[in-house]
Amino acid sequence: MKIAMLCAVLAAGSANAGPLMFEVASVKVATAGVNGVSGSCHGIDSVYGPSRQEGSPPLGRCVIRDARLSHLIGIAYGVTMQNLKTGPDWIQYGALRFDVEAKAEDPAHTTEKQLLTMLQNLLVERFQLKFHYENKEVAGFALVMGKDGSSKLQPSTSDEEKLSFFGPKGEPILKPGGGVPISIKARKCPISQLVSILTFIGTYGPGADKTGLTGEYDFTLAWDEENGPGLGAALRDQLGLRLEAQKVPVSTLVVDSAQKPSAN
Repeated sequence: MKIAMLCAVLAAGSANAGPLMFEVASVKVATAGVNGVSGSCHGIDSVYGPSRQEGSPPLGRCVIRDARLSHLIGIAYGVTMQNLKTGPDWIQYGALRFDVEAKAEDPAHTTEKQLLTMLQNLLVERFQLKFHYENKEVAGFALVMGKDGSSKLQPSTSDEEKLSFFGPKGEPILKPGGGVPISIKARKCPISQLVSILTFIGTYGPGADKTGLTGEYDFTLAWDEENGPGLGAALRDQLGLRLEAQKVPVSTLVVDSAQKPSAN
């Protein structure tokens, strides 16, 4: 009986526990100018390679700079801008950006997932964020193995995940886009990330990974839609993968309402 009563008390305590919240958190309008969003949440299980160590937040903190609310939603809920629908321009397209600094109560025992949940709750609290998901199937593509059932990808030998983009003259660029010649140099890259890149830069719509490949890979992919090879041919010849037109499931986060936060 005593054991049963103890379990009931513990269960009641768990049920009454509030949402995961930061110990302290600051959300301020960014004043450094539009330099591009940066930052992340650093949990005990977060992985930071040598090139990211210097700019990583302290353990148990989320530090994000120059972010629109759409960027913050993307980071907190793990959605791409293509899978996000917002209302007023200030949320996704305007000049209003924010700096966020937040600290967990117990940094030494807080995971990245817990920090992201805290960030979600912070957005709900400070921005009065309300949203829902829409799920539907749309015309898109599936990334599949080559016709012989194999790819040309080799398992990664790199120490850290890294993506670099280059323009027509080999110059580094922030992100690919448009019809100009593009090349991607990827290190320790999962196929899901390649699908996300193809969804962002291609004209095929949203994508799904149906390769069955579960590892991480090093590769270079280069294409030129005007002079060749096009993206489809480059994937086939350089990586041994194919694009197939298919209906794919898409989950979109739809912002119902949000408010600009008060100064803090």
